[in-house]
Amino acid sequence: MIAKKRPLIGEILVQKGAITPAQVVEALKLQKEDDGLLGEILLRQKLLKEETLLSALSEQWDIPYLTHLDINEIDPTLTEKVPLSFAKRHQFLPIKRVGKVVHCATSKPLNLTALDDFHLMLKAQIELSIAPSSEIMRCIHLVYEMATERPEEAMSDFSGGNLSTLAEELAEPEDLLDTDDEAPMILLVNSIFFQAVQQRASDIHFEPFEREVTIRFRVDGVLYNILNSPKRLQSALISRVKIMAGMNIAEKRLPQDGRISLRIGGREIDIRVSDVPTAHGERLVLRILEKTNESLNLNEIGLSKKDLGSMERLIQMAHGIILVTGPTGSGKTTTLYSALSRINSPDKNILTIEDPIEYQLQGIGQIQVNSKIDLTFANGLRSILRQDPDVIMIGEIRDGETANIAIHASLTGHLVFSTLHTNDSAGAVTRLVDMGIEPFLVSSSVVAIIAQRLVRKICTTCRKPYTPTPEECKKLGLPPEGDYSFFKGAGCDKCLNTGFKGRMGIYEILMVDDEIRNMILTKVDSGQIKAKAIAHGMTSLREDGAQRVIAGLTTTEEVIRVTQEENL
Repeated sequence: MIAKKRPLIGEILVQKGAITPAQVVEALKLQKEDDGLLGEILLRQKLLKEETLLSALSEQWDIPYLTHLDINEIDPTLTEKVPLSFAKRHQFLPIKRVGKVVHCATSKPLNLTALDDFHLMLKAQIELSIAPSSEIMRCIHLVYEMATERPEEAMSDFSGGNLSTLAEELAEPEDLLDTDDEAPMILLVNSIFFQAVQQRASDIHFEPFEREVTIRFRVDGVLYNILNSPKRLQSALISRVKIMAGMNIAEKRLPQDGRISLRIGGREIDIRVSDVPTAHGERLVLRILEKTNESLNLNEIGLSKKDLGSMERLIQMAHGIILVTGPTGSGKTTTLYSALSRINSPDKNILTIEDPIEYQLQGIGQIQVNSKIDLTFANGLRSILRQDPDVIMIGEIRDGETANIAIHASLTGHLVFSTLHTNDSAGAVTRLVDMGIEPFLVSSSVVAIIAQRLVRKICTTCRKPYTPTPEECKKLGLPPEGDYSFFKGAGCDKCLNTGFKGRMGIYEILMVDDEIRNMILTKVDSGQIKAKAIAHGMTSLREDGAQRVIAGLTTTEEVIRVTQEENL
C-alpha cells in the first residue's frame, strides 16, 4: 500500500488564500539562506497570522487544532514532571492521560527534538493537538501558579539551621515562577509575593515585634494578617527582600527605599520598598504596582451617568485646571490616568510629572520626580512648559510654587490635571488660598474640583438581599419610608470570606460656574461654596454612595466609613 503524500505547507496556504505563490517562492529563497521552517519565515515577514499557520499545519499533519484549552482538564500530576522553563521555551503542555497515552497541546508541532525530550519526561506515548501560543502560555501560567506553595506551606520547610546563608545575593529569574532554587527563605519570599499578587493586594507589610514577624496584605484598602513568622527568621527574611530591592543590607539604622521588578506568571510587577528602623527591627512596606493589564477606562471607575457626562465635557476643554481631591489611597491618580487615556490621541502632546510613575501610558510623556537631583514638581513643571504641551498632569500640588506655575500654565492655554489632599471638593479652594494663591487667580483658572473616595464592592458570588431599617436609611440621607432592598456579602472563597471583592469610586464634582467664582473672589468659606454647588445640582459624596448602596454595589457601612466628615 502506497502512503498518502502530504501536501506542502506552502500549497495549503496558497489554497486557503492566505499568501500568494510569489510570496512562497520568496520565502523558499530565504529558507535556503537560514535553513528555517517555511511557516516561521512567513510569520517573521508578517505575511501570516499564527492561527492561519497552525490551522494549515493541522490540515497538513492531520492533527486536531484547538482554539481554546480548558484549564480544568489539565492534570497537575503531569505538569509536575515538566519544568516550567522547559514548557514555556517549547510551548508544550501535557493535558491528560488516557491509558498509556498522554494528550498534549503545543504550538510547535514540528519541534521533534523537544517532543523526544517530553516523551522521556512523561514516560508515555504522546498524542498531540495544536493550539495557539497565547492559549498555551495562558494555561501554563495558570496551572503552574496553582502549584506554587502558599507562605504557610513554605514556612513548614524551615528547621533550626543557620539562616544567614540564605541572605546571599542571588540572580533573579526572568519569571518568579521559573525559579528552581529550593532554599526555604527564597521559597518563602517568592510565595509571599505570589500570593499577594493572586489576592490583588496593593501593599505587603513586614512588621517585626518582640517575639515574631507579622506579614499583612492590604486588599481593597483593608489590612489582613496573612502570616506570623518566628522571630529567628527576621534577619534573613528582611535581608532577602532588601537584596531583591537593591538596598544596603548592612545599614539597619536609617530609612531606605528600593525597588523590585518581577514577572509573576507572565505579569509585569513593580514593587516599591520602604524600610524604616523600629524598636524591634526593620519594618518593610512594599507597594505593588502592576504595570500591565491595568484597566484605565473612564466608564469603569465608578462614575454615575450624570458625573460621567460632566467628566467627558471637562476633559475636552482647551484650558483650565481640573483638580481631584481626597486622602491618600482614594484612587485620585487612577481617575487622572483614566481621563488622560480617554483624551490621548496623536494630535495632542500630553506630558506628566509624577512621584512615582504608577502606570506606563503609551503615547504620553511621563517624568519621574527625583529630589536627589532637584527635579521637583515645580522645576519639572517649568521644563514641561517648554515642551509645547497641550495637556499637563501634575501628580500632586504640594506647595505654593507648584500651584502658582500650574495656574499660570492654565491661564496661558493649557489643560492641567492635578491632585490635592483635601476632605471635599470645596476645601480645595481654601487650600489653594492658604498656599498663597490669590483668590482671583483661583477663580479664573480652576474649572472643576472632583472629590472622591473608594468603597469596597460587594462580592457578586455570595451577596444576599436584606431590608434595611429606617435608621440605616436615615444614615444615608434616604427617606426612611422608602421600599429598599440592600445587599451584603456572606463571605466565600472568591472574596477571602470578607464579603467584598474589588473597589469602586464614589464622587462629587464641583463645577466652578460664575456664582462659585464670585464666592471665591469674596473669600467665602468652603461650607458655603459646597452648599451653593449642591443647590446648583452637585451630588455629594454621601448621596453618590447612597445610590451605590441602592444599586446593590456596596454597603451602608462602607459609605459611612469613607464619608464620616460629612454632616448629616
